Amino acid sequence: MIEGGERQCRKYVFVCGLQRSGTSVLARNLGKLENCTGFRNTGVVEDEGQYLQDVYPTNNELGGTGWYGFNPRAHLTEASELLTPRNVTRLRESWHKYWEENKSICLEKTPSNLLMTRFLQAAFPNSYFIVVRRHPIAVSMANQRWKKSTASLHVGFEHWLRCYELFEGDKKHLKHVYELKYEDYIENPARYHQEIATFIGTRAMNEGMEEVSGAHNKRYFDRWMQLMTQSSFRKYYQYIAVKYESRFVSLGYSLIRPAGKNDDVLLPAVSASEWIGRLSCAGADFHAFLWRAGTRARGQTKRAIRKSLPPALKERLKGLLRTAQKHPDKANVA
Repeated sequence: MIEGGERQCRKYVFVCGLQRSGTSVLARNLGKLENCTGFRNTGVVEDEGQYLQDVYPTNNELGGTGWYGFNPRAHLTEASELLTPRNVTRLRESWHKYWEENKSICLEKTPSNLLMTRFLQAAFPNSYFIVVRRHPIAVSMANQRWKKSTASLHVGFEHWLRCYELFEGDKKHLKHVYELKYEDYIENPARYHQEIATFIGTRAMNEGMEEVSGAHNKRYFDRWMQLMTQSSFRKYYQYIAVKYESRFVSLGYSLIRPAGKNDDVLLPAVSASEWIGRLSCAGADFHAFLWRAGTRARGQTKRAIRKSLPPALKERLKGLLRTAQKHPDKANVA
């Protein structure tokens, strides 16, 4: 399954982590390390390799953001029936079209790589994995805010836990793994660029790197504390905070003290309201179901409208949108 020639000398670096975990900015910065080449201007979402191949199913085919980790087909290992010589060749050829031939460190970022590390290591023997974690509150709330996930918040927590717990089981089979927290990365990105450069055998080029900030995390933490203390549905948020706390603490995060604060005064009140918490979860799931149904109905309507438009009108509308994006001052006119 290993190709001969120059490509045997290449290293393959896979950036892994759930959506909204900082994988995109991290991958773009790592792509600027010496002798590294990543995907750029591919025309697919976030330049993710999953959309440039047809060997394994994409996140969307497995349920979408916040859901795909529950699908058994998302967890691929070296025992996968998809790992055939023909498929390995197809996968390599699909991605090598976009990597620069004169560079020997090839980088690919897809969030669901987190569940495919063993599969990718078998397909690309000289592989390295960079695994980033971000606080589950920030990940779950960000996916809801950006409409990447139509799951209720506790389902988002379950998904976070399932994916990283599966990775914990897979990790012992991997030869080269580097792990970091998003919260640590934004505090000192230069340090992590240097450490990762050393890990994959190159040099850091800190000039021209994208800046990162902790402002987004703070907003999510503030919003979470507000929901737990002031929301009309605070019993729901308090309940899921206590329910998942011990599991998240074992992985280095806290829902009770998301920013390291001594904020555990809610525990006694929540523990006495088990039935209210469960009822609240059922209500949240029902709300999420209605949300998903509405989102899908709107999507189907849009697709039907696009399909019915004359080609000339479609091109005209696309031109107006491009003009609006390039020249915001003309957006109202468009």
